[in-house]
Amino acid sequence: MADEELEAIRRQRMAQLQAKHGDSSDQQGQQEAKQRDTEMRNSILAQVLDQSARARLSNLALVKPDKAKAVENYLIQMARFGQLGGKITENGLIEILEKVNQQTEKKTTVKFNRRRVMDSDEEDDD
Repeated sequence: MADEELEAIRRQRMAQLQAKHGDSSDQQGQQEAKQRDTEMRNSILAQVLDQSARARLSNLALVKPDKAKAVENYLIQMARFGQLGGKITENGLIEILEKVNQQTEKKTTVKFNRRRVMDSDEEDDD
């Protein structure tokens, strides 16, 4: 009976080790895929943008990463469909940024809800 218990414990431990090893290789695969994706994005952007435009885009990525990601996606999409006629200068990037800014512009509205439980005018009439 002790041999059976020992064998069951060994099988369980072996399954845990295999699961742990399988998870780490899966994580490494995800990291490698993510790294390849970023390298591909950077190479496409290097082909599409000139030096000053890339500098502006990297500065934007520091301040507003979500907006920079949207602009990068827009540029990559335009490059894939052949809509770009050469390298984009800094002024061209500014125009694209303004377009993206207009599309994602959020209008803030402030609404005041005043409570009218007790009017202060009634207290002053004493």
